[in-house]
Amino acid sequence: MRKFLLVILSSFLFLFLGCATKEYVRQQIDPLIDRISKLEARVDALESRINSLESKVPDIDAAKRQAQEARSLAQEAMKTAQDCCAKAESALKRAEDAAARAEAAADKAENAARKAGKAFELQQLK
Repeated sequence: MRKFLLVILSSFLFLFLGCATKEYVRQQIDPLIDRISKLEARVDALESRINSLESKVPDIDAAKRQAQEARSLAQEAMKTAQDCCAKAESALKRAEDAAARAEAAADKAENAARKAGKAFELQQLK
């Protein structure tokens, strides 16, 4: 009988003392609820940031296209400038050559004028 009472008493204590009370459960769950609430707030903030970034994607794509167009225009302008420089250098070379020929022609003309002047003087002396 004693064993029986001991078994009943121990099972009674085990059942009632082993069960969690509402207060104990609340104490254990409240910190978890706080952490979950904070995590939900962070997730909401991240979702809003992602949405704002997603809304900027078309603007970024448009800016990329504009930058590529500007780059191609700049390359075309550089090529045109290089062509113009090459043409200007060629024109400068031709102008220098023409100036040298003009100087040579002027020297010849001066020599011819001197000879003509001497011939005129000699004719005058005769």
